[in-house]
Amino acid sequence: MTDNIPRLLNIMAKLRDTNNGCPWDLKQNYASIVPYTIEEAYEVADAIAREDFVELKDELGDLLFQVVFYAQIAKEEGRFQFDDCVAAICDKLERRHPHVFGEQALDDADAVLKNWESLKSAERKDNGQPSVLDNIPQAMPALSRANKLQKRCANVGFDWPTVEGCWLKVKEEVLEVEETADGSPELAEELGDLMFALVNVVRKHKLDPEAVLRAANNKFESRFRAVEQHISAENRSLEQATLDEMEAIWQKVKRQTKN
Repeated sequence: MTDNIPRLLNIMAKLRDTNNGCPWDLKQNYASIVPYTIEEAYEVADAIAREDFVELKDELGDLLFQVVFYAQIAKEEGRFQFDDCVAAICDKLERRHPHVFGEQALDDADAVLKNWESLKSAERKDNGQPSVLDNIPQAMPALSRANKLQKRCANVGFDWPTVEGCWLKVKEEVLEVEETADGSPELAEELGDLMFALVNVVRKHKLDPEAVLRAANNKFESRFRAVEQHISAENRSLEQATLDEMEAIWQKVKRQTKN
């Protein structure tokens, strides 16, 4: 272990020094830092997706700095400090891995996950959170939160036995959307039900809905950029191309990218 953690904590303390600190850092509070924390987490995920491990090192450092920032504010308020955060996660990891740090025997990853969820459920009840759905952050991305809600319910048996049941629900929701008048106040609700049902299908296939949609976004972006390049090569702008022309190029790009 190096001296860099104490060095980082000292840098953070100096940035927040009321006499000689940084004016920007001194203005921050828990809530104001949250957007930066979320942004840094996405930048970590992006570096991993691109397999840029040089950048990943830097992005993980940026994310660690966010933790140190929160801990510094808490220390100033007399709530807790960085070492308390480290102790808390150490205690939690040892408590939730009795097959590693205790005598319990668990045979495979599925058994470990089931036991993990059981331990988390017991902890929630001990903390006065009796519902299966307690402690799922409202601020999570909607797709991820839908997936989390469904997983929690599945853990107690409230789930379709097979993916076929999920597909039947999707088809039911599609019909309800089609039967809802355009501009109706109920349309948003019905579309939400349809999206929630689709998350169930993704979950049943053991896929992550955020990752699935992220990949679809990337594919769309790549193909549309190719459409732009085709039209630009003809010295035209997108506005000068018709929808039929763009669709024809899109289909050509689609065939090429599938080969």
